[in-house]
Amino acid sequence: MDEAREAVESFEAPVEPESLDLVQDRLETFWAHDESVSAADRIRFEMALVEIVGNIVEHAFELDADARGRLLTVALTMGPDRIEAVLSDNGLPAAIDLGAVTMPDEDATSGRGLALAVAAVDEVGYERVEGRNHWRLMCHRNAD
Repeated sequence: MDEAREAVESFEAPVEPESLDLVQDRLETFWAHDESVSAADRIRFEMALVEIVGNIVEHAFELDADARGRLLTVALTMGPDRIEAVLSDNGLPAAIDLGAVTMPDEDATSGRGLALAVAAVDEVGYERVEGRNHWRLMCHRNAD
């Protein structure tokens, strides 16, 4: 990939458990844009992305939030110094304070996904805009 260029890929998917496989498949294709991305950066970015998508699938539509269907938009960007994902869904607002996210006790049966995502990448952001949830994940690229 040229140093001045960014690789960008966007796609939309229904919000359902099978979408996790789609996101992982598309991410695998996305890595082909720049094979110099370190294995460590790939692993931590993918873990965070899959955990956030998993939370969207599990929690954003506990009730049918939108009669048009459950939709997730994923935009991936890769530059020479960072990898970024912007996720948008039409589900219910997430009642979350990212600054207060911690790993639950070892006896807890849930609640690790968001904590893992926050720990894995350099930035995790969330905001609700115009009836949609927007998540942003950013990972600074490091050499192996």
